Amino acid sequence: MNGKLVLKALARGDVPRRPLWIMRQAGRCLPEYRDLRRTHSFKALSGSPDLAAEVSLLPLKRFPFDAAIVFADIMSPLPALGVQFDFAPGPVVADPIRDQAGVDAIRVEDPDALAPEVIETVARVREETPNDIAVLGFCGAPWTLAAYLVEGRGVKDFPTLRAFAAAKPAVLDGLLARLSSAMADYLIAQARAGADAVQVFDSWAGLLSLADWERLIRPHLRTLLETVGASGVPRILFVQNAPHLMDAYAELPAEAISVDWRTDVAEAQRRWPDRAVQGNIDPAVLLGGKDATRRAAEDLLARVEPRGHIVNLGHGLLPETPLASIDALVEAVHNEVLP
Repeated sequence: MNGKLVLKALARGDVPRRPLWIMRQAGRCLPEYRDLRRTHSFKALSGSPDLAAEVSLLPLKRFPFDAAIVFADIMSPLPALGVQFDFAPGPVVADPIRDQAGVDAIRVEDPDALAPEVIETVARVREETPNDIAVLGFCGAPWTLAAYLVEGRGVKDFPTLRAFAAAKPAVLDGLLARLSSAMADYLIAQARAGADAVQVFDSWAGLLSLADWERLIRPHLRTLLETVGASGVPRILFVQNAPHLMDAYAELPAEAISVDWRTDVAEAQRRWPDRAVQGNIDPAVLLGGKDATRRAAEDLLARVEPRGHIVNLGHGLLPETPLASIDALVEAVHNEVLP
């Protein structure tokens, strides 16, 4: 079996210890990243393969993580679909989609045009990453991308998006179908460039009731995951703030389900024993310092069976996270003695 611990865990194989990586490990709390941000915007960093590869590799120089995740944004492939946006500081779409004409304008004439700078970044990160460390690609889920495309920017509870879904479900369905197809191509391209596995971020799934999620979202998320899986790429599905959807999304075709801190990851493991699980320490715990972090990590390790478990946070690192807390998390994971 492949020597990469993350891939062994995704296959629910035997590992000498649990693998560990952290969402948003590439950036934010690292002083080296903040130094780069003094002279480069986020858009400039993510748009340059040289700089994005450098940022992707920064956390591995400080911490013995088991994966590098490519530094990019979920919006990175959207210019190839005709979407213009900027960051202020989150994504702001120039022309939000509110009708069928807007959906009709979303098209991919050439799949190779989907964020070629990200594909090049993946290739560079793979070339510069040790062979026993996994490289992870990622994309935004169709519904999460649609949230920004329809609302125009990130706002509390996305009311325009939810109104659009209620008033024009067929138009939304067409938008999600186009996004699903494009993101499948994008993830497969990342895998061909050297990504060992990919993660799909569905940050806003929790906005919907179970019934609406089943009706509106499930078919497109399934299509995306099935298409990527058919190419042989291991898949991690991260669904944010959606414990009421867990049973539904855990049935989707993915090697691992990643849950936020609101969900009992041990219970998810018991309910879905054929899935690997990822997570799920509250990122705010790390703000409490190394002792609080160590206690949370040891509790997680005690409650969750090691087979098929990838240690991570329940969401991304917060910018003010003390580096000593990350050290404490690494130490707890590495010091665990597996039976």
